[in-house]
Amino acid sequence: MAEWLYEDGIGETRAALVDGDAILEARIGPDDAGVQPGVVCEARLIEILPGRRAGRLELENGEDALMEPLPADPTEGQALLVEIVRSAIPEPGKRKIARARMAAKGRTASPAPSLLDGLKASGLPVRTLANHEPDALEAAGWSELIEQAATGAVPFPGGALRIALTPAMTVADVDGTLPPAELAQAGARATGEAIRRLDIGGSIVIDLPSLSAKAERQAAAEALDAVLPQPFERTSVNGFGLLQVVRKRVRPSLLEYAQYECAASAARALLRRAERASGSGTITLSAHPAVIAQIKAHPDWRTALERRIGADVLLAADPALGLWGGHASAAHPA
Repeated sequence: MAEWLYEDGIGETRAALVDGDAILEARIGPDDAGVQPGVVCEARLIEILPGRRAGRLELENGEDALMEPLPADPTEGQALLVEIVRSAIPEPGKRKIARARMAAKGRTASPAPSLLDGLKASGLPVRTLANHEPDALEAAGWSELIEQAATGAVPFPGGALRIALTPAMTVADVDGTLPPAELAQAGARATGEAIRRLDIGGSIVIDLPSLSAKAERQAAAEALDAVLPQPFERTSVNGFGLLQVVRKRVRPSLLEYAQYECAASAARALLRRAERASGSGTITLSAHPAVIAQIKAHPDWRTALERRIGADVLLAADPALGLWGGHASAAHPA
């Protein structure tokens, strides 16, 4: 039976829905991700956007949010009680601000459910992991999952996906050596699984092989339907092999964290490995300078790691290492 594996990591919480030895779904919750969906909070309307019933809010934590539609007869400076419906989304060089709506009548200010709260509400078993236990997340393929998020490359039998982020949508290109009809079905299935596993929401376009037969196009669409849980909307596969999927988007995908906030994501991944480093004595974290800079910018991360492993931690910047190539080594190897 599928179960959620949950970790309260350093700098982030993380979870994976695992069935057997495969990750079906995954979530990452960075500590500095900002206001989260489900928060009900006070806000101030600081700008009414011209030509549309939308405005920019300043939330009580200082973040900005977009609100659409606005209440009737809005005025700039007006105090509002709002609910966050989508957190901020990382983009190159900045974040797309969160989205909000008016809180329902009778609501009061309240925090967002935690990642663990959400897992428990799913009705599936939840197992909380500790760093001194066998690494169940890694055994299910956590490192491979993070590599897929960082590169956008997802292999499947007979082919591979190349998933790319754009400002408007996520695009998945299917390529492989199978005959076109078989490749379309296998690629649609693999893309549906990747959408679920990498927590991709919003508009998604899948570029399958061109198929002239309607039955082959329908079979490809049904292959996606079989592995991607509702709710979502999709088009039919057109003659050029294009299929569009639209899913609710409430938080960044794992790709957006790994590619648009790559140094911070790599730093948190390195801290996870360091928690499980073998040996004894001082632990040295060797990593790209940008990764080391992220750890130095969050001194509580280093303190938390030292507390968890019961040893001092040294930081070593090495420009020869890639962003994801950091490693942890003990003074006295096992």
